[in-house]
Amino acid sequence: MGFFAKIRDGLKKTKDNIAKKLFEVFKAKELNDEFYEELEMALIAADMGVTATDQIITELKEEIFRKKITVPDDARELLRQILIDSIDYEVPEYNYPLLILVAGVNGVGKTTAIGKLANLFKSQGKSVIVAAADTFRAAASEQLEVWADRAGVRIIKHEDGSDPAAVVFDAIASAKAKGTDVILVDTAGRLHNKKNLMNELSKINRVIDRELPNADRRNYIVLDATTGQNAVSQVEVFDEAIDIDGIILTKLDGTAKGGVVMAISAEYEMPVVYIGVGEKIDDLLPFNATDFVNAIL
Repeated sequence: MGFFAKIRDGLKKTKDNIAKKLFEVFKAKELNDEFYEELEMALIAADMGVTATDQIITELKEEIFRKKITVPDDARELLRQILIDSIDYEVPEYNYPLLILVAGVNGVGKTTAIGKLANLFKSQGKSVIVAAADTFRAAASEQLEVWADRAGVRIIKHEDGSDPAAVVFDAIASAKAKGTDVILVDTAGRLHNKKNLMNELSKINRVIDRELPNADRRNYIVLDATTGQNAVSQVEVFDEAIDIDGIILTKLDGTAKGGVVMAISAEYEMPVVYIGVGEKIDDLLPFNATDFVNAIL
């Protein structure tokens, strides 16, 4: 299956949700208040959020006025481009060695995303090691080990309840000894005790800074697209702890709420870096704003 076909098929539920509503909106005969009200309702219903929707409609009105557009159908392409621009962030190319620390609450598909990310890098010819630093959740390291085996990459793990920073230390030591290109670090997903989470992530960061000071560092948060707007609030907590560089949005194939990509970008001005569009190991794809918008409109 081609790259775009995979995105299109994975976003079918979101497309069915958004496209039908927009089709009805753009059947209007003129660009009046009723048109903009219906467009606003359609975008919010697509889980784009109030902030993003306000920004999109304000920009659309300005462009329509500037280009002297009078027919709703002529405004459709304007909307498409505005949506693309709103989520089109430039993500710097990776340098190696590369360390990606992956955070997120339990149940969002974090372990699966790390396994798929390992497979993605390996398919690009990179050597990979995974650090099972979520030592809090029972059997988290065993689940990650299953994915590491499927991807054919090495894993460093300790017993449940061990010091997560010690796991990261050992993974970095192994990576340096073997000249490994990519280190993927899993972390605990508990939010009920924010102070412990902060302390744990801060300690891990100190180990990384000390042991791998010249590596390319990225901190990604995994969000579950099926939770819609609830995913947005999770960004703030983890961003305080680790200064998030980007988002991995999972389970897009199982939801009609793919518009949450716009909500997240508008709220935090943060790029979506990868999207999960299926259950197979190669169903984690680099995010492309143009392909994404074209697949849902």
